[in-house]
Amino acid sequence: MAEELVDAVDHSILRLLREDGRRTFSEMAAEVGLSVAAVKRRVDRLRDIGVITGFTVQIDHSKLGWAVEAFTELRYLGTTGAGEIVQTASALPEVQAVFTIAGDPDALIWLRVRDVNHLQQAIERLRRSGNVTGTKTLMVLGTWMRS
Repeated sequence: MAEELVDAVDHSILRLLREDGRRTFSEMAAEVGLSVAAVKRRVDRLRDIGVITGFTVQIDHSKLGWAVEAFTELRYLGTTGAGEIVQTASALPEVQAVFTIAGDPDALIWLRVRDVNHLQQAIERLRRSGNVTGTKTLMVLGTWMRS
């Protein structure tokens, strides 16, 4: 398993990359006390074994006009499969992520919209999209995320 191949230095490198995915090997080497080549080998190995799956950019969506976030609980007819839930919800451009979950509700949808009217339109489209039997929406007031 990959977790058995990851030591404390690898975890430090991963933390540094989570903080800044553009951090140079040289910067990381100075932080973890290894050579640049050793850090590069470790990052390459972490990619090869699937621990690092890619590098991304963080975007301030409010500067693009999409400042409102919300989570919507969706309930579906009992015969609706997880694949259909994901397919239906992910078709909307406002949907950032679809989480199929055990229990009630069936799915949790993360939405990003321009304003409250846009949120209402997105929720209405979700409600009309097939086997949805109920929704409950929670607007995000603030966010903290572990890096």
